[in-house]
Amino acid sequence: MRLKHLFSSLVVGAAAVMAFSSAAHAADMTGAGATFPYPIYAKWAEAYKASTGNGLNYQSVGSGAGIKQIKAKTVDFGASDMPLKAEELDAEGLMQFPAIMGGVVTVVNLDGVAPGQLKLTGPVVADIYLGKITNWNAPEIAALNPGVKIPAGEITVVHRADGSGTSFLFTDYLSKTSPAFKTQIGAGTAVKWVVGVGGKGNEGVAANVQRIKGSIGYVEWAYAKKNKMSHTQLKNKDGNYLQPDDDFFKAAAANAEWTKTPGFGVVLTDQAGKNSWPITGVSFILMHKAQADANKGKEVIKFFDWAFKNGGAAAVELDYVPLPPAVVKQVQDAWKANLKDASGKAIY
Repeated sequence: MRLKHLFSSLVVGAAAVMAFSSAAHAADMTGAGATFPYPIYAKWAEAYKASTGNGLNYQSVGSGAGIKQIKAKTVDFGASDMPLKAEELDAEGLMQFPAIMGGVVTVVNLDGVAPGQLKLTGPVVADIYLGKITNWNAPEIAALNPGVKIPAGEITVVHRADGSGTSFLFTDYLSKTSPAFKTQIGAGTAVKWVVGVGGKGNEGVAANVQRIKGSIGYVEWAYAKKNKMSHTQLKNKDGNYLQPDDDFFKAAAANAEWTKTPGFGVVLTDQAGKNSWPITGVSFILMHKAQADANKGKEVIKFFDWAFKNGGAAAVELDYVPLPPAVVKQVQDAWKANLKDASGKAIY
């Protein structure tokens, strides 16, 4: 689709870090967490640095690590694809707001199978990750793909090895479509996988799937496209097989009840609608309500405010979905109400 330019700043590795600052700078921000939004945060940070001179150092280390770092106050903001519940936000003195939406896709490494040719369902993917379906010529897979020549061979399951919001979205979807998966593994950023090999970050999962013949994994759509990986179709709640597409991610978010959910913490997996991509997610930003360094807090808000106003085209180019204008206004109101300096004055 629109992934015309590779984001030159994308670093592939176990703990990708983007630093758009040639030297330490008083206004530079630090953030850590989700790998899901890393490609668009990299793109935004590069453009913001060029526009304002202020840099962002973002550690793409996974949602679990990002949550730990913001709680420990070692970064200016944390990022997570799993929303924190209101009780946890209150206990830690945090506010949470959405930054971007996108989709998680299943990817495979199968000779002779074209990208988007293979069809899978939630229950079948769940049984693969439960170790119940172990070969690509299994009748459950063949029944979904009449006429497709799928090479026989053992399935190698690839999953995240770190605390991961992408894993939360994936396991939440599988838990909603498979009672057995919900009982045996369940939804979470870090679950006890029963089969497979782990990779750190979306980058690590992508690298393992590309390296191992007969493998299956799950990554954010921008990673699949950048690495020219072979994605699958997925059957959604309405029974339609879909190819991943930002219009389908947008469709899944169409009925999100942002204001009725504490901390904007909507979960968009397995949404109804004929065009709803089944593993759609929101990436959230976490900040302390009481800002010990008001200047840093202000700079973080300026960055995301700038991104909401100027970063939509870059997001769409990378197949993310920008927040609707009404939601941006709600986020800005939440900044005013929640983020304060040491004297209690709003920083936005």
